[in-house]
Parts: sequence; C-alpha cells; structure tokens
Amino acid sequence: MTRLSLRLRLTLAFAVAMALVLTAVAVILYVRLGATLAEGVDDSLEARASAIAATGFRSLGAGTGDGLAQLIGPNGQLVASARVREPMLDTGELVRARAGPVFLRRGAVAALEGEPVRLLAVPAGDSVLVVGATLEEREEALAGLLRELLVVLPLALVVAAAGGYVLATAALRPVEAMRRRAAEITSADPSQRLPLPASGDEIARLGATLNEMLGRLEDGLERERRFVADASHELRTPLALLRTELELALRRPRTPAELEAAIGSAAAETERLSRLAENLLVLATAGRGGLPLQIEELELDELVETVTRRFTTRAATEGRVLAPMRSGARVVGDRLRLEQALGNLVDNALRHGRGTVAVQAEIVAGTVELRVTDEGNGVPAELGSHAFEPFARADTSRSHEGAGLGLAIVDAVARAHGGAARIDGDAADGARVVLSIPADASKERELSGGGSASADPPPETS
Repeated sequence: MTRLSLRLRLTLAFAVAMALVLTAVAVILYVRLGATLAEGVDDSLEARASAIAATGFRSLGAGTGDGLAQLIGPNGQLVASARVREPMLDTGELVRARAGPVFLRRGAVAALEGEPVRLLAVPAGDSVLVVGATLEEREEALAGLLRELLVVLPLALVVAAAGGYVLATAALRPVEAMRRRAAEITSADPSQRLPLPASGDEIARLGATLNEMLGRLEDGLERERRFVADASHELRTPLALLRTELELALRRPRTPAELEAAIGSAAAETERLSRLAENLLVLATAGRGGLPLQIEELELDELVETVTRRFTTRAATEGRVLAPMRSGARVVGDRLRLEQALGNLVDNALRHGRGTVAVQAEIVAGTVELRVTDEGNGVPAELGSHAFEPFARADTSRSHEGAGLGLAIVDAVARAHGGAARIDGDAADGARVVLSIPADASKERELSGGGSASADPPPETS
C-alpha cells in the first residue's frame, strides 16, 4: 500500500484543522445571529405591550401590521383581539402569564399565513395581554446566512488547503535538497555534505548534525582504508620473505645446515605472520564493539612479575635492566588482556628505548595505573597525538621494526576495561606510557562477552 507523502499528510492535517475551525466559527456565527434577532423581536414585543397598556388597551384593535394582539379575560374568554379570533394561550400558560411576563413560540399560525410567531403574555389586572410578531424575517435571515456559509466555507477551506500545501512545500524544500544530496554521497566520495538552509531552524540544525555524522563516518572510513592498506603492506613483507626462503631452498640441493637455516628463517617469518594476524584480529574485534573480557580479581605485583619474567632473557641479551616495582594492590580485570597490554609496553621500551625499563603498577585515586618507563629519547612530538593508532610509527628516532600495533592494542585493552592509555613526560625524559583503568569498574558494570576469547599475549621477542 502506497503511503501519502509528508507534504500531503501535512496538507491534510492542516485542512482538517481549518475545517474544524471554520465549522466552529460558522456555528457560533449562526447561533449568535439567531440570538441577536430573537432579542430584537423580544424587545419589540415588550415595547408594543407597554404601548398598548399605556393607552388603556384602546389601541389593541388598531392595525398591528404583521403582529397580533389579544386581551384575555379572567375566565379565559377573549375580551379583544387583533387578527386572531381565538385565544392564543391555554389554561396553564394563562396561569403563568398572570404571575409575570412569559415569552412563547408558536409554530405555524393559520391567521398569519402559517408563519411562526413569537408571543409575549403580560398580566393586565385580572386579564392577560398577549402580543405577537411573526418570525419570518428572522428565519429568512438565518436561512440566508446558512446558504452563504455553505458557499463560502468550502471555498475558504480549499484556499486554506492550497495555502497549507504551498507552505508545506516551502518548509520541506530544504529536506528534499538534503535528500537529493544524500543520495549522491557514496563511499567513493564521502567528502560531500548536505546543503543547509540559512534559516537556522530545526531543519538546519538537523542538517548540521547529519553533516557532523557524515564527517565521523568519513573519518572512520578513512581509518578503515588506511588500516587495510597498512595491514596489506605489513603482511606483504613476511609473505615475500617466506616465499623467497622456500624458493631458494628448493632451487638446488641443500645441505642439512642450509635447510635448517632456511626452515628456521621461514619459521620466524611464519611466527611474525601469526602474531600480526592475531593482533589484527584483536583490533578488529575491538572496533566492532569492544573486546570480550574474562573478569577476575588479580594481584598487581603478580601481573607485573609475570610480564617482566617473560622478557628477562631478552633484556639480559641486550644488556638492559628490567625493574619491576611492587605495590601490593589488587585489580579486577582480564588477566590475559592486561598481560598482553603490559607486555606490549615492555616490548616497545626494549625495542625503541634505552637503559633501565621500569615497570610499575599502583592505584591512584581509585584508578589502576600500569606504567612502563625507559631512558631513551622518548616519543617524538609528531607521533604523540597518533601513537595509539594502528600502524603508527615514528619516522625519525624510532626504528621501523614491528608493525606498529602494540600501542593500539594497549589502547583497545584500556578502553575495554573502561579506561584509557596515555603518554606522560616529554622526549627528554624518555618514554613513559601509562595504561589506566578504574579499579572497580568491572564490578559496577557487565562487560561485553564473558568467555575467555582473549588471545594469548605475544611471546618474548629475542
């Protein structure tokens, strides 16, 4: 079933409202005119009754035009009458008239050519004076008004409906312009925006809000494209190296030592591919609405020791020192996710920093802070605002090793726990990266997921 357009629905609603208003006005006008004409007739009857009484009823038999007059005696007999030869009042009406003036109406009086009559009966001593006037002029005036209203009101309603349609069209013109522009916006050119009317009204504010939404969608689409491009680039390198190693191993007969070296190199590239795919899956899961978490109560010292123990051999090989700091505090969170995030911070410090790597966890003002600090050159200023984006890497002081996903995963884990990740200090003080989460946030709300869908932390890189 085809629904009416908004323009037609607005026009119909306006027409119905105008029909109700015009009908109400017509009824009020009709009733008010009838009441005014009735008051005029009553006033004329009272004046005639007073004039007849003032003459001692001598003028009662005189010509009364379209009116009538009667004087009815105490016993109900007709004493005098003009135009009508029978009493106009019955016994009950006579009793009421002797008590005070009474207005009455008669439908069709034969003596007055069947016209309706308005009567006034007033006491006159022991008798009752009755005067009457035809209501023909009042009825004709009301009938004429009704005929005019039946012609004017439909015309007024048509004009009002047409005006309503024009107004609805003008009001919805900016909406139609925005609809046409929205139909033209595609993923190939998401930079277009909806045209905004200069009125500054609700429609303009709606358009501005939609344009802000389009801007956010464009930013998200650009991030997705950049993510796919960077992921493709990162996957291409280990795949190319793996293919090269295998092709070289098959090109001619190899010694066991050469085959072992080729297989070892291929295994290293396969491990890199596996780690990269795992990290990409984590970020994709986080982007779809949050990482699934398996919540439990943890010892912060145990968490720090577990992570630093994993990197002890690598640090010793590189002549570096890991310095875990004890706090005795506890936290509620996902063990594997927090170990993964903290491990990424330590890996970054060993990969890009220098000197001692301090690993600290403590509760500050109801917030758990996991801090990893090194003594290197710090985080370059140009990278600071984008450090937690996927594939973000410095182009100067940092090497190009790694895929640039470590800090992005740290940020995703922090947000999944209701917290955030940040970089403290400046480049002169070395890099200090902080992962902060509410100490009891997981007790106050149910986090997404519930199963242990988290991936294992990345193994130590030697």
